[in-house]
Amino acid sequence: MLNTVLKTINRYNMIEDGDTILLGLSGGVDSMALLYILLELREKYNFNLFLAHVNHSVRGEYALRDQKFAENTANKLKLPFFTTTVDMNAYAKEHKITSEEAGRILRYGFFNEILSSYENGKIAVAHNLNDQAETLLMRFMRGTGIDGLRGIEHRVGNIIRPILDISREELETYIKENDIEITQDDTNFETIYTRNKIRLELLPYIMENFNPNIIKTLERTAYLADIDSNFLEREGEKSYKLIVDKVGLDNIYMDRLKFTGLDISMKYRVLRRAILELNKTLQGISEVHLTSIIDVFTSGETGKEITIANDIVCTTSYNSLIVGKRKSLKDTKFEYILKEDVIMYNEGYSFKSEIIDYKQYINSKKEKDTVYFDYNNINGSLRFRSRKNGDKFTPYGMRGKKKIKDYFIDEKIPRDEREDIPLLVDDENILWVVGYRTSELYKITKDTDKILKIMYKRV
Repeated sequence: MLNTVLKTINRYNMIEDGDTILLGLSGGVDSMALLYILLELREKYNFNLFLAHVNHSVRGEYALRDQKFAENTANKLKLPFFTTTVDMNAYAKEHKITSEEAGRILRYGFFNEILSSYENGKIAVAHNLNDQAETLLMRFMRGTGIDGLRGIEHRVGNIIRPILDISREELETYIKENDIEITQDDTNFETIYTRNKIRLELLPYIMENFNPNIIKTLERTAYLADIDSNFLEREGEKSYKLIVDKVGLDNIYMDRLKFTGLDISMKYRVLRRAILELNKTLQGISEVHLTSIIDVFTSGETGKEITIANDIVCTTSYNSLIVGKRKSLKDTKFEYILKEDVIMYNEGYSFKSEIIDYKQYINSKKEKDTVYFDYNNINGSLRFRSRKNGDKFTPYGMRGKKKIKDYFIDEKIPRDEREDIPLLVDDENILWVVGYRTSELYKITKDTDKILKIMYKRV
Protein backbone atom coordinates (compact mmCIF):
# COMPACT_ATOMS: atom_id res chain seq x y z
CA MET A 1 0.00 0.00 0.00
CA LEU A 2 2.80 2.41 0.89
CA ASN A 3 4.29 1.94 -2.59
CA THR A 4 0.98 2.98 -4.15
CA VAL A 5 0.92 6.11 -1.98
CA LEU A 6 4.50 6.91 -2.99
CA LYS A 7 3.61 6.57 -6.68
CA THR A 8 0.66 8.92 -6.20
CA ILE A 9 2.79 11.48 -4.36
CA ASN A 10 5.50 11.40 -7.02
CA ARG A 11 3.06 11.47 -9.96
CA TYR A 12 1.38 14.62 -8.70
CA ASN A 13 4.44 16.18 -7.04
CA MET A 14 2.60 16.38 -3.73
CA ILE A 15 5.43 16.54 -1.20
CA GLU A 16 8.89 18.07 -1.39
CA ASP A 17 11.69 18.55 1.12
CA GLY A 18 11.03 21.51 3.38
CA ASP A 19 7.21 21.43 3.02
CA THR A 20 4.88 22.07 5.93
CA ILE A 21 2.05 19.53 5.73
CA LEU A 22 -1.12 20.30 7.66
CA LEU A 23 -3.32 17.22 8.06
CA GLY A 24 -7.02 17.70 8.67
CA LEU A 25 -7.54 15.08 11.40
CA SER A 26 -11.09 13.91 12.11
CA GLY A 27 -9.98 10.84 14.07
CA GLY A 28 -11.71 8.35 11.75
CA VAL A 29 -10.15 5.50 9.77
CA ASP A 30 -9.16 7.58 6.75
CA SER A 31 -7.43 10.50 8.48
CA MET A 32 -5.76 8.31 11.11
CA ALA A 33 -4.40 6.00 8.41
CA LEU A 34 -3.10 9.01 6.47
CA LEU A 35 -1.49 10.36 9.66
CA TYR A 36 0.56 7.22 10.24
CA ILE A 37 1.39 6.91 6.54
CA LEU A 38 2.76 10.46 6.62
CA LEU A 39 4.78 9.61 9.72
CA GLU A 40 6.35 6.73 7.79
CA LEU A 41 7.03 8.97 4.80
CA ARG A 42 8.96 11.44 6.95
CA GLU A 43 11.84 8.98 6.70
CA LYS A 44 11.87 9.62 2.93
CA TYR A 45 10.84 13.27 2.77
CA ASN A 46 12.03 16.03 5.06
CA PHE A 47 8.79 17.87 5.93
CA ASN A 48 7.05 19.37 8.94
CA LEU A 49 3.79 17.73 9.99
CA PHE A 50 1.01 19.64 11.77
CA LEU A 51 -2.45 18.42 12.80
CA ALA A 52 -5.70 20.42 12.75
CA HIS A 53 -9.29 19.65 13.73
CA VAL A 54 -12.50 21.60 13.14
CA ASN A 55 -15.53 21.10 15.37
CA HIS A 56 -18.54 21.97 13.18
CA SER A 57 -20.99 22.18 16.14
CA VAL A 58 -23.42 19.64 14.67
CA ARG A 59 -22.90 16.49 16.76
CA GLY A 60 -22.93 17.77 20.33
CA GLU A 61 -20.91 15.65 22.76
CA TYR A 62 -19.69 13.39 19.95
CA ALA A 63 -18.08 16.36 18.25
CA LEU A 64 -16.36 17.32 21.51
CA ARG A 65 -15.20 13.72 21.90
CA ASP A 66 -13.61 13.75 18.43
CA GLN A 67 -12.02 17.14 19.05
CA LYS A 68 -10.43 15.85 22.27
CA PHE A 69 -9.33 12.63 20.56
CA ALA A 70 -7.52 14.59 17.84
CA GLU A 71 -5.80 16.75 20.48
CA ASN A 72 -4.72 13.71 22.51
CA THR A 73 -3.35 12.06 19.36
CA ALA A 74 -1.27 15.14 18.57
CA ASN A 75 0.04 15.27 22.14
CA LYS A 76 0.95 11.57 22.09
CA LEU A 77 2.88 11.98 18.83
CA LYS A 78 4.34 15.34 19.92
CA LEU A 79 3.00 17.10 16.82
CA PRO A 80 1.81 20.74 16.66
CA PHE A 81 -1.99 20.87 16.95
CA PHE A 82 -4.57 23.50 15.99
CA THR A 83 -8.31 23.40 16.56
CA THR A 84 -11.37 25.64 16.28
CA THR A 85 -15.11 25.43 16.80
CA VAL A 86 -17.46 26.87 14.15
CA ASP A 87 -21.22 26.93 13.60
CA MET A 88 -21.50 25.27 10.20
CA ASN A 89 -25.30 25.34 9.93
CA ALA A 90 -25.55 29.00 10.94
CA TYR A 91 -22.91 29.91 8.35
CA ALA A 92 -24.79 27.95 5.69
CA LYS A 93 -28.04 29.71 6.52
CA GLU A 94 -26.43 33.15 6.55
CA HIS A 95 -24.73 32.65 3.17
CA LYS A 96 -27.58 30.62 1.62
CA ILE A 97 -25.44 27.60 0.79
CA THR A 98 -25.53 23.93 1.74
CA SER A 99 -24.16 22.80 5.07
CA GLU A 100 -21.61 20.66 3.23
CA GLU A 101 -20.33 23.69 1.30
CA ALA A 102 -20.28 25.79 4.48
CA GLY A 103 -18.23 23.16 6.28
CA ARG A 104 -15.73 23.03 3.41
CA ILE A 105 -15.34 26.83 3.34
CA LEU A 106 -14.84 27.03 7.11
CA ARG A 107 -12.39 24.11 7.21
CA TYR A 108 -10.15 25.29 4.43
CA GLY A 109 -10.33 28.86 5.66
CA PHE A 110 -9.02 27.70 9.04
CA PHE A 111 -6.34 25.49 7.49
CA ASN A 112 -5.07 28.25 5.19
CA GLU A 113 -5.03 30.73 8.07
CA ILE A 114 -2.68 28.39 9.96
CA LEU A 115 -0.43 27.88 6.93
CA SER A 116 -0.24 31.60 6.15
CA SER A 117 2.69 31.87 8.58
CA TYR A 118 4.68 29.13 6.84
CA GLU A 119 6.35 28.76 3.46
CA ASN A 120 5.54 25.79 1.20
CA GLY A 121 2.41 24.94 3.19
CA LYS A 122 0.12 22.15 1.98
CA ILE A 123 -3.15 20.74 3.27
CA ALA A 124 -3.34 16.93 3.34
CA VAL A 125 -6.86 15.54 3.01
CA ALA A 126 -7.77 11.88 3.57
CA HIS A 127 -10.08 11.23 0.61
CA ASN A 128 -9.74 7.64 -0.65
CA LEU A 129 -10.76 5.50 -3.63
CA ASN A 130 -14.22 4.81 -2.22
CA ASP A 131 -14.83 8.54 -1.76
CA GLN A 132 -13.92 8.93 -5.44
CA ALA A 133 -16.49 6.30 -6.48
CA GLU A 134 -19.19 7.86 -4.30
CA THR A 135 -18.47 11.32 -5.71
CA LEU A 136 -18.73 10.12 -9.32
CA LEU A 137 -22.05 8.39 -8.67
CA MET A 138 -23.44 11.48 -6.91
CA ARG A 139 -22.41 13.78 -9.76
CA PHE A 140 -23.68 11.42 -12.42
CA MET A 141 -27.11 11.21 -10.78
CA ARG A 142 -27.30 14.99 -10.39
CA GLY A 143 -26.07 15.58 -13.93
CA THR A 144 -22.53 16.43 -14.97
CA GLY A 145 -20.24 16.81 -17.95
CA ILE A 146 -16.79 15.42 -18.53
CA ASP A 147 -15.22 17.86 -16.05
CA GLY A 148 -17.46 16.53 -13.29
CA LEU A 149 -16.51 12.94 -14.15
CA ARG A 150 -12.92 13.76 -13.24
CA GLY A 151 -14.15 13.33 -9.70
CA ILE A 152 -11.98 14.36 -6.79
CA GLU A 153 -8.63 15.68 -7.99
CA HIS A 154 -5.39 14.42 -6.50
CA ARG A 155 -4.02 17.92 -6.14
CA VAL A 156 -5.65 21.34 -6.38
CA GLY A 157 -3.48 24.30 -5.45
CA ASN A 158 -2.08 23.59 -1.99
CA ILE A 159 -4.53 20.74 -1.29
CA ILE A 160 -3.08 17.22 -1.66
CA ARG A 161 -4.78 13.82 -1.41
CA PRO A 162 -2.03 11.20 -0.97
CA ILE A 163 -4.35 8.21 -0.36
CA LEU A 164 -6.89 8.90 -3.12
CA ASP A 165 -5.76 5.73 -4.93
CA ILE A 166 -6.18 3.54 -1.83
CA SER A 167 -9.47 1.76 -1.07
CA ARG A 168 -11.25 2.08 2.27
CA GLU A 169 -10.82 -1.66 2.81
CA GLU A 170 -7.03 -1.30 2.48
CA LEU A 171 -7.06 1.55 4.97
CA GLU A 172 -9.12 -0.47 7.46
CA THR A 173 -6.65 -3.35 7.13
CA TYR A 174 -3.74 -0.95 7.70
CA ILE A 175 -5.43 0.41 10.86
CA LYS A 176 -5.98 -3.12 12.26
CA GLU A 177 -2.51 -4.44 11.40
CA ASN A 178 -0.83 -1.45 13.05
CA ASP A 179 -3.21 -1.41 16.04
CA ILE A 180 -4.04 2.28 15.50
CA GLU A 181 -6.70 3.75 17.75
CA ILE A 182 -9.51 5.64 16.00
CA THR A 183 -12.74 7.41 16.85
CA GLN A 184 -15.86 6.78 14.80
CA ASP A 185 -18.26 9.35 13.34
CA ASP A 186 -21.64 7.68 13.90
CA THR A 187 -23.29 9.86 11.22
CA ASN A 188 -21.37 7.82 8.62
CA PHE A 189 -23.94 5.07 9.21
CA GLU A 190 -27.05 7.27 8.98
CA THR A 191 -28.76 6.88 5.59
CA ILE A 192 -30.41 10.30 5.79
CA TYR A 193 -27.39 11.64 3.90
CA THR A 194 -27.11 11.07 0.13
CA ARG A 195 -23.44 10.10 0.25
CA ASN A 196 -24.11 7.61 3.04
CA LYS A 197 -26.96 6.05 1.04
CA ILE A 198 -24.58 5.59 -1.86
CA ARG A 199 -21.91 4.12 0.44
CA LEU A 200 -24.16 1.84 2.47
CA GLU A 201 -26.85 0.88 -0.05
CA LEU A 202 -26.16 1.71 -3.69
CA LEU A 203 -22.52 0.63 -4.01
CA PRO A 204 -23.06 -2.72 -2.23
CA TYR A 205 -26.11 -3.36 -4.47
CA ILE A 206 -24.10 -2.63 -7.64
CA MET A 207 -21.26 -4.86 -6.44
CA GLU A 208 -23.63 -7.74 -5.70
CA ASN A 209 -25.82 -7.51 -8.79
CA PHE A 210 -23.83 -5.82 -11.58
CA ASN A 211 -20.12 -5.23 -11.11
CA PRO A 212 -18.11 -6.45 -8.10
CA ASN A 213 -15.23 -4.21 -9.22
CA ILE A 214 -17.30 -1.02 -9.55
CA ILE A 215 -14.88 0.97 -7.33
CA LYS A 216 -11.97 0.28 -9.71
CA THR A 217 -14.21 0.81 -12.75
CA LEU A 218 -15.16 4.27 -11.52
CA GLU A 219 -11.51 5.01 -10.77
CA ARG A 220 -10.65 4.29 -14.43
CA THR A 221 -13.56 6.46 -15.55
CA ALA A 222 -12.25 9.37 -13.47
CA TYR A 223 -8.72 8.85 -14.83
CA LEU A 224 -9.84 8.85 -18.49
CA ALA A 225 -12.16 11.82 -17.93
CA ASP A 226 -9.27 13.69 -16.30
CA ILE A 227 -7.04 13.11 -19.35
CA ASP A 228 -9.69 14.32 -21.81
CA SER A 229 -10.80 17.19 -19.59
CA ASN A 230 -7.23 18.49 -19.23
CA PHE A 231 -6.82 18.49 -23.01
CA LEU A 232 -10.10 20.33 -23.54
CA GLU A 233 -9.17 22.79 -20.81
CA ARG A 234 -5.94 23.66 -22.62
CA GLU A 235 -7.80 24.08 -25.92
CA GLY A 236 -10.40 26.21 -24.16
CA GLU A 237 -7.68 28.48 -22.79
CA LYS A 238 -6.27 28.93 -26.31
CA SER A 239 -9.74 29.84 -27.62
CA TYR A 240 -10.31 32.24 -24.73
CA LYS A 241 -7.09 34.14 -25.44
CA LEU A 242 -7.90 34.23 -29.16
CA ILE A 243 -11.43 35.58 -28.71
CA VAL A 244 -11.08 38.04 -25.81
CA ASP A 245 -10.40 41.59 -27.03
CA LYS A 246 -10.31 43.39 -23.70
CA VAL A 247 -10.61 42.63 -19.99
CA GLY A 248 -11.99 45.52 -17.93
CA LEU A 249 -12.68 45.91 -14.23
CA ASP A 250 -16.18 44.50 -14.51
CA ASN A 251 -16.49 43.38 -18.13
CA ILE A 252 -14.83 41.00 -20.57
CA TYR A 253 -15.23 41.86 -24.26
CA MET A 254 -15.10 39.08 -26.84
CA ASP A 255 -14.98 39.12 -30.62
CA ARG A 256 -18.48 38.21 -31.75
CA LEU A 257 -17.52 36.68 -35.11
CA LYS A 258 -14.76 34.53 -33.62
CA PHE A 259 -17.04 33.29 -30.83
CA THR A 260 -19.84 32.24 -33.17
CA GLY A 261 -17.30 30.30 -35.25
CA LEU A 262 -16.22 28.14 -32.30
CA ASP A 263 -17.22 24.53 -31.80
CA ILE A 264 -20.04 24.30 -29.24
CA SER A 265 -17.72 22.57 -26.75
CA MET A 266 -15.30 25.51 -26.86
CA LYS A 267 -18.14 28.02 -26.51
CA TYR A 268 -19.05 26.46 -23.18
CA ARG A 269 -15.44 26.50 -22.02
CA VAL A 270 -14.78 30.08 -23.10
CA LEU A 271 -17.88 31.26 -21.22
CA ARG A 272 -16.95 29.30 -18.10
CA ARG A 273 -13.47 30.81 -18.25
CA ALA A 274 -14.83 34.37 -18.61
CA ILE A 275 -17.30 33.94 -15.73
CA LEU A 276 -14.56 32.48 -13.54
CA GLU A 277 -12.32 35.47 -14.35
CA LEU A 278 -15.03 37.91 -13.22
CA ASN A 279 -16.70 36.00 -10.43
CA LYS A 280 -13.75 33.99 -9.02
CA THR A 281 -16.03 30.96 -8.76
CA LEU A 282 -18.40 28.91 -10.91
CA GLN A 283 -20.59 28.07 -7.93
CA GLY A 284 -24.23 28.34 -8.98
CA ILE A 285 -23.43 28.41 -12.72
CA SER A 286 -25.11 25.49 -14.50
CA GLU A 287 -25.31 24.14 -18.03
CA VAL A 288 -28.73 25.80 -18.36
CA HIS A 289 -27.15 29.21 -17.73
CA LEU A 290 -24.38 28.65 -20.28
CA THR A 291 -26.83 27.38 -22.92
CA SER A 292 -28.98 30.48 -22.45
CA ILE A 293 -25.95 32.74 -22.91
CA ILE A 294 -24.91 30.91 -26.08
CA ASP A 295 -28.43 31.29 -27.49
CA VAL A 296 -28.27 35.06 -26.90
CA PHE A 297 -24.72 35.42 -28.19
CA THR A 298 -25.45 33.56 -31.42
CA SER A 299 -28.81 35.22 -32.10
CA GLY A 300 -27.32 37.82 -34.46
CA GLU A 301 -29.09 40.70 -32.68
CA THR A 302 -27.45 43.72 -31.03
CA GLY A 303 -28.52 44.91 -27.60
CA LYS A 304 -29.84 41.58 -26.32
CA GLU A 305 -29.08 40.90 -22.67
CA ILE A 306 -29.41 38.04 -20.21
CA THR A 307 -28.75 38.02 -16.46
CA ILE A 308 -27.82 34.75 -14.76
CA ALA A 309 -26.70 33.76 -11.25
CA ASN A 310 -24.41 35.98 -9.15
CA ASP A 311 -25.41 39.13 -11.11
CA ILE A 312 -23.52 38.02 -14.22
CA VAL A 313 -24.86 39.98 -17.21
CA CYS A 314 -24.17 38.90 -20.80
CA THR A 315 -24.84 41.37 -23.62
CA THR A 316 -24.53 41.53 -27.40
CA SER A 317 -23.11 44.81 -28.68
CA TYR A 318 -22.29 45.42 -32.35
CA ASN A 319 -19.15 43.35 -33.04
CA SER A 320 -18.61 42.44 -29.38
CA LEU A 321 -20.01 40.04 -26.84
CA ILE A 322 -19.78 41.20 -23.25
CA VAL A 323 -19.70 39.13 -20.07
CA GLY A 324 -19.93 41.43 -17.06
CA LYS A 325 -20.89 41.96 -13.45
CA ARG A 326 -24.00 44.04 -12.91
CA LYS A 327 -23.25 47.18 -10.91
CA SER A 328 -25.67 48.79 -8.51
CA LEU A 329 -26.76 52.35 -9.26
CA LYS A 330 -24.55 53.50 -6.38
CA ASP A 331 -21.52 51.80 -7.93
CA THR A 332 -21.98 53.45 -11.33
CA LYS A 333 -22.02 57.05 -10.06
CA PHE A 334 -18.71 58.78 -9.34
CA GLU A 335 -17.12 62.23 -9.20
CA TYR A 336 -13.49 63.33 -8.76
CA ILE A 337 -12.07 66.86 -8.48
CA LEU A 338 -9.36 67.55 -11.09
CA LYS A 339 -6.00 67.91 -9.35
CA GLU A 340 -2.46 67.78 -10.66
CA ASP A 341 -2.57 63.99 -10.21
CA VAL A 342 -5.81 62.02 -10.18
CA ILE A 343 -5.94 58.24 -9.93
CA MET A 344 -9.41 56.75 -10.32
CA TYR A 345 -8.77 53.11 -9.42
CA ASN A 346 -12.41 52.05 -9.41
CA GLU A 347 -12.99 53.52 -12.87
CA GLY A 348 -9.62 52.38 -14.22
CA TYR A 349 -7.99 55.71 -15.16
CA SER A 350 -5.15 57.95 -14.02
CA PHE A 351 -4.58 61.58 -15.04
CA LYS A 352 -1.76 64.12 -14.82
CA SER A 353 -2.45 67.77 -15.58
CA GLU A 354 -0.51 71.02 -15.84
CA ILE A 355 -0.91 74.58 -17.14
CA ILE A 356 1.37 75.50 -20.07
CA ASP A 357 1.65 78.52 -22.36
CA TYR A 358 1.02 78.67 -26.10
CA LYS A 359 4.73 78.51 -26.97
CA GLN A 360 5.15 75.29 -24.97
CA TYR A 361 2.10 73.88 -26.71
CA ILE A 362 3.45 74.67 -30.19
CA ASN A 363 6.87 73.20 -29.44
CA SER A 364 5.66 70.08 -27.62
CA LYS A 365 5.32 66.66 -29.21
CA LYS A 366 1.65 65.76 -29.38
CA GLU A 367 1.22 62.41 -27.64
CA LYS A 368 -1.65 60.03 -28.34
CA ASP A 369 -2.99 60.01 -24.77
CA THR A 370 -2.75 63.76 -24.18
CA VAL A 371 -5.45 66.40 -24.63
CA TYR A 372 -5.36 70.22 -24.51
CA PHE A 373 -7.97 72.83 -23.59
CA ASP A 374 -8.16 76.62 -23.68
CA TYR A 375 -7.79 77.35 -19.98
CA ASN A 376 -9.39 80.82 -20.26
CA ASN A 377 -12.69 79.33 -21.43
CA ILE A 378 -13.08 77.14 -18.33
CA ASN A 379 -15.93 78.16 -16.02
CA GLY A 380 -15.58 77.33 -12.34
CA SER A 381 -14.08 74.08 -10.99
CA LEU A 382 -13.10 71.06 -13.07
CA ARG A 383 -14.05 67.51 -12.15
CA PHE A 384 -14.45 64.07 -13.65
CA ARG A 385 -17.85 62.47 -13.23
CA SER A 386 -20.07 59.73 -14.59
CA ARG A 387 -22.71 60.63 -17.15
CA LYS A 388 -26.18 61.87 -16.22
CA ASN A 389 -29.49 61.72 -18.03
CA GLY A 390 -29.76 64.52 -20.59
CA ASP A 391 -26.01 65.25 -20.76
CA LYS A 392 -25.01 67.13 -23.93
CA PHE A 393 -21.77 68.47 -25.36
CA THR A 394 -20.40 70.11 -28.51
CA PRO A 395 -18.02 67.60 -30.15
CA TYR A 396 -14.80 68.98 -31.60
CA GLY A 397 -15.40 70.10 -35.19
CA MET A 398 -19.15 70.65 -34.68
CA ARG A 399 -21.26 73.68 -33.80
CA GLY A 400 -24.41 72.28 -32.26
CA LYS A 401 -24.79 70.27 -29.09
CA LYS A 402 -25.22 66.51 -29.15
CA LYS A 403 -26.65 64.22 -26.48
CA ILE A 404 -23.99 62.06 -24.86
CA LYS A 405 -26.34 59.09 -25.26
CA ASP A 406 -26.56 59.66 -29.04
CA TYR A 407 -22.81 60.17 -29.26
CA PHE A 408 -22.21 56.80 -27.56
CA ILE A 409 -24.62 55.11 -29.98
CA ASP A 410 -22.98 56.74 -33.02
CA GLU A 411 -19.53 55.65 -31.81
CA LYS A 412 -20.87 52.12 -31.19
CA ILE A 413 -19.68 52.17 -27.57
CA PRO A 414 -21.07 49.09 -25.80
CA ARG A 415 -23.93 49.86 -23.44
CA ASP A 416 -22.26 48.30 -20.38
CA GLU A 417 -19.11 50.35 -21.00
CA ARG A 418 -20.87 53.72 -21.19
CA GLU A 419 -21.40 54.09 -17.44
CA ASP A 420 -17.67 53.68 -16.82
CA ILE A 421 -16.49 56.43 -19.20
CA PRO A 422 -15.58 59.59 -17.25
CA LEU A 423 -16.66 63.01 -18.45
CA LEU A 424 -14.50 66.07 -17.72
CA VAL A 425 -16.83 68.95 -16.84
CA ASP A 426 -16.71 72.50 -15.52
CA ASP A 427 -19.65 74.37 -13.99
CA GLU A 428 -21.33 74.84 -17.38
CA ASN A 429 -20.17 72.33 -19.99
CA ILE A 430 -18.66 68.97 -20.79
CA LEU A 431 -15.07 69.47 -21.96
CA TRP A 432 -14.17 65.88 -22.79
CA VAL A 433 -15.58 62.39 -23.18
CA VAL A 434 -12.47 60.67 -21.84
CA GLY A 435 -10.76 58.49 -24.38
CA TYR A 436 -12.95 59.81 -27.21
CA ARG A 437 -13.80 63.40 -28.16
CA THR A 438 -13.02 66.83 -26.69
CA SER A 439 -15.34 69.83 -26.93
CA GLU A 440 -15.26 72.44 -29.70
CA LEU A 441 -15.87 75.11 -27.04
CA TYR A 442 -12.44 74.63 -25.48
CA LYS A 443 -10.24 74.14 -28.56
CA ILE A 444 -6.87 75.88 -28.82
CA THR A 445 -6.79 78.98 -31.08
CA LYS A 446 -4.18 81.60 -31.99
CA ASP A 447 -5.66 83.80 -29.26
CA THR A 448 -5.13 81.17 -26.54
CA ASP A 449 -2.44 82.06 -24.01
CA LYS A 450 -2.95 79.58 -21.12
CA ILE A 451 -3.54 75.90 -21.90
CA LEU A 452 -4.66 73.01 -19.71
CA LYS A 453 -2.71 69.88 -20.64
CA ILE A 454 -3.99 66.50 -19.41
CA MET A 455 -2.18 63.18 -19.89
CA TYR A 456 -4.11 60.01 -19.15
CA LYS A 457 -3.80 56.21 -19.16
CA ARG A 458 -5.73 53.12 -18.11
CA VAL A 459 -4.75 51.55 -14.77
